[in-house]
Amino acid sequence: MLAKRTEAADDRRRQILEAAVVCFAEHGFHQTSMHDISAEAGISVGFIYRYFKNKDEVIAALAAGHKKEIAQLLERARQAPTLLESFEILFTSHCTEDAPRLISSFVVDLFAEAGRNPKVARLVRDVVRTKTRGVTDLIARSPDSKHRLNGLPPNQIAEMIFAINDGTLMRSVLAPARMSSAQQRKRQLDVARTLWQLLFKAKKRPAYA
Repeated sequence: MLAKRTEAADDRRRQILEAAVVCFAEHGFHQTSMHDISAEAGISVGFIYRYFKNKDEVIAALAAGHKKEIAQLLERARQAPTLLESFEILFTSHCTEDAPRLISSFVVDLFAEAGRNPKVARLVRDVVRTKTRGVTDLIARSPDSKHRLNGLPPNQIAEMIFAINDGTLMRSVLAPARMSSAQQRKRQLDVARTLWQLLFKAKKRPAYA
């Protein structure tokens, strides 16, 4: 009986958080109220307050969930046979969602909110550090890293990768709504593959050598 109640509570939390992502993406953090989230989730506001005291707690729960997803993605990426395949797992994961453009909009607003809200900034920095450290470790461990551009250290390459990936994610907010998940995934893959070729392509010996 206890296990069923716990499972039901987890399902409710998930339902609320999924509704919150939709609301935050469509209206922004400041414009979204707990009433908006309850309407999207199809449950009463009072019921939401059983699980979350305020929007900050909702955002904190979303950040914690994202960190857990990152850990799972990194574990999958470590099992990939090549660094490129690791990158593809990590940087196209959001494109498997039903609404990747919605996720992109949510992330863009999350970064904007981090610039105004110190609590959110701490949460975002924590997530960013987790991702950067994970990718840095992947690069450092990979045999492909011996071909890295100009011998750049893994942490600098990781920072460069995220700068480009985050930029691509933000630009996808402007993509036509008719772009499918498969099309967004292909575009993200194209960026990842081009970047990999630039950063890790083995140097060819000069013809005169």
